Amino acid sequence: MRRRTAARLVAAAYGAAALVSGGALCVTLWQGVAQPGIALAFGLVVAVGELARVRLPEGRVGGLRTTGLLSGAGALGYALCGQVGDTPAVHGPAQAVTVALVGSLVGLTPHVALGQAPPPQAPARLALGVGFAAVCGQPLYGDGWLGRGVEPGALFTCCLLALALLVGCLDALLAAATDAHGRALRAELRARLVTVPALAATAVLLALAVAVAGLWALLLCCAPLLVIQFALRRRASVRATHRPTLDSLARAPEVAGCTPYGHARRVAELSRAVGRELGLTGGELTALEYAALTHDVGQLSLADPVPGGATTALEPGRQRRIALLGGAVLRQAGVRWRVASAVEAQADPYREQSVTARVVRTVGAYDDLLAGSHSTGRAARQEALHALRTATARDHEPRVVEALSRVVARAADV
Repeated sequence: MRRRTAARLVAAAYGAAALVSGGALCVTLWQGVAQPGIALAFGLVVAVGELARVRLPEGRVGGLRTTGLLSGAGALGYALCGQVGDTPAVHGPAQAVTVALVGSLVGLTPHVALGQAPPPQAPARLALGVGFAAVCGQPLYGDGWLGRGVEPGALFTCCLLALALLVGCLDALLAAATDAHGRALRAELRARLVTVPALAATAVLLALAVAVAGLWALLLCCAPLLVIQFALRRRASVRATHRPTLDSLARAPEVAGCTPYGHARRVAELSRAVGRELGLTGGELTALEYAALTHDVGQLSLADPVPGGATTALEPGRQRRIALLGGAVLRQAGVRWRVASAVEAQADPYREQSVTARVVRTVGAYDDLLAGSHSTGRAARQEALHALRTATARDHEPRVVEALSRVVARAADV
């Protein structure tokens, strides 16, 4: 029931965004563009920001999140702009939405041509946020009912910042509700709220700087953001080359006949879902998925493969040796220390493991139990979970087992 209600609210929000966008375009075409030079300057900022948009891998299979800090700040800054130098800004909310949308679409054109455009929800959220900010920001300027009582100064700046933060939080909530369901909504929301303060502060800085120094302030304020986005792009490209290395390491035990085909991928996908259930976000989820993909690399050291690839039946000393060898291989491959440490700790008691290692060990054992079960469907899943619950004294943390149980139950209901 909650999911259905959330889906309806999201659909209503995007429907409203379509109406706002269409109405803003019609009003702007009917009235004409006020102060076209200012509109062009901010439109270029939005377009350049979208052009420099960075695609950040989140760790999900095929999952990507894009970030365009400059474009969002430029669009929101234009909505909050009430003065350019000595000239009052007379553009209304409709023109603010139009400039943001046109600039965004122009900047996204190369991404569309390359098949790398963000989902269509992004422009819709941009239209809603800019329109809301412009409608609420207009009373702060000139003869507005609030502007007559709020003089330029600390209080005025705080009002702009509060409005920008509110818009950023609402945008993050809508984006999280679109990409997540159930308890994962909180994790998705936390991941998106991280950039909201920077976005809001930059938008307010653009609006205030332009009011004092004119349009030249855009160059000074936007240059650092461009540097940050290009740095993120460089980091993302490094991570993009890092992922194929991990995929190759994950497939190696399967090619060598040490583990069943698809085991690493299944464990990685299920581990990520369990991690979200436990409240992990961002880099923690990425490290968890990487550790799950490569947790069986140590089996390449075995002269005779373990039947079915299930190492839980081996004596503790041999399990420990396999885990240490797997961690050593990952360290030599340059994999981050958190991933290698989680793989090395697979044979340790769960009380001595990190959360990442606990999840990988439990999910890996679950997949092994399913593969070796004589039952099918729900009966096999129940038998596997029962076996994990009986081993919570040393091998599996009860909290992780129960999180896995909830994830498996939801997947079975879909």
